[in-house]
Amino acid sequence: MNAMFEPFVDVVPSFFATLSQGPMTLTIFLHTVIILPMFWIYKQEKARLEKEGN
Repeated sequence: MNAMFEPFVDVVPSFFATLSQGPMTLTIFLHTVIILPMFWIYKQEKARLEKEGN
């Protein structure tokens, strides 16, 4: 059976073991750490450039 989360078989469950549980976990992690801050930086820089232009 294909489940999104497999049971932990590690002796010491780690952060990387959690990420390797399934493709969705890695996708959600990468979007949270990389892509969402890019939107924040974009808006911040856009506001700064508009302020400098006026």
